Amino acid sequence: MALTVREQLKYWGIAAIIFAVTLWYLGDVLLPFLVGAAIAYCLDPIADRLEAMGFSRGLATGIITIAALLIFVLLALLVIPTLIKQTGQLINVAPDLFRDLQTFLSFRFPNIMAEDGVVRETLTSIGDTIKDRGGELVQTALTSAASLLNIILLFVIVPVVAVYLLVDWDNMVERVDELLPREHAPVIRQLAREIDKTMSAFVRGMGTVCLILGVYYAAALMLVGLQFGLVVGVIAGILTFIPYVGAIVGGILAVGLAMFQFWGEWIWIIAVWAIFQSGQFIEGNFLTPKLVGDSVGLHPVWLLLGMSVFGTTFGFVGLLVAVPIAAALGVIARFLVQKYKHSRLYTGKSPDTETD
Repeated sequence: MALTVREQLKYWGIAAIIFAVTLWYLGDVLLPFLVGAAIAYCLDPIADRLEAMGFSRGLATGIITIAALLIFVLLALLVIPTLIKQTGQLINVAPDLFRDLQTFLSFRFPNIMAEDGVVRETLTSIGDTIKDRGGELVQTALTSAASLLNIILLFVIVPVVAVYLLVDWDNMVERVDELLPREHAPVIRQLAREIDKTMSAFVRGMGTVCLILGVYYAAALMLVGLQFGLVVGVIAGILTFIPYVGAIVGGILAVGLAMFQFWGEWIWIIAVWAIFQSGQFIEGNFLTPKLVGDSVGLHPVWLLLGMSVFGTTFGFVGLLVAVPIAAALGVIARFLVQKYKHSRLYTGKSPDTETD
């Protein structure tokens, strides 16, 4: 006898509760494995293409691994030390920047910058907080034994997990397919394909867009001589994952730093502004339509909601699973809407009286 809808909902509800409890209690333990799985998922199309060219799966994984190691070594030697140095310098000079901003505002707008005014006190507080809290955060991250151990484990476990999963990715998909409930297997496969299409378009596409824009912003800002150009470029590139946020935050930060560094040399301030304007133009007209597409089906507001809910509930691990879960829920919601529109509840007709 087939299971009733109520029984099926009960079992799937229990599975969802077990999944949530596991994330809650084992989030830190699962982090390296989730990151490794995400890397393997993103690299699977490259391995498939290498297989199509005649390479075995193992050899394709080896080629990808060697290329990733070379890129990591180059980043560790050339980029990461400079990034850490500039981040520390930016934290240290933040109070001076805010004091300079106070002086500028006091000269231009004396009415809102009274000695005991709210604006002056707020700017002073922000600058001191960035220096104190930022310095404490960096110091804690660098000196804490637990943090160092977690970082070491992350760098050791993540590559191993990613390589093993990349080698066995197709086999794992087949094993999961064998475990699907036979009655609903065709529908689940259809939904899984749509979820994969949404996730691959967004995660892989937006990841590539973030990388390209991050490199462009960092290189261009450093070329014009902006003091913290690498840090600003990295921040803008990462935040590009959230539509418009990367350009807005990065642009405000870059132009603000340029105004303090190049005050009076307007050509360089305009150059910094032009870098972000051109980046936005390239992203909107070339990168996003080409790499992400217009029909991803993952609305920015829905993504922000998912990241906020899961990030608040499960921490950093929640942020990692927010995108795939948001994509899955979006696909399932559209599927249920289609079912509803073909149901008697929506049409008001019984199946016998419906006509083509």
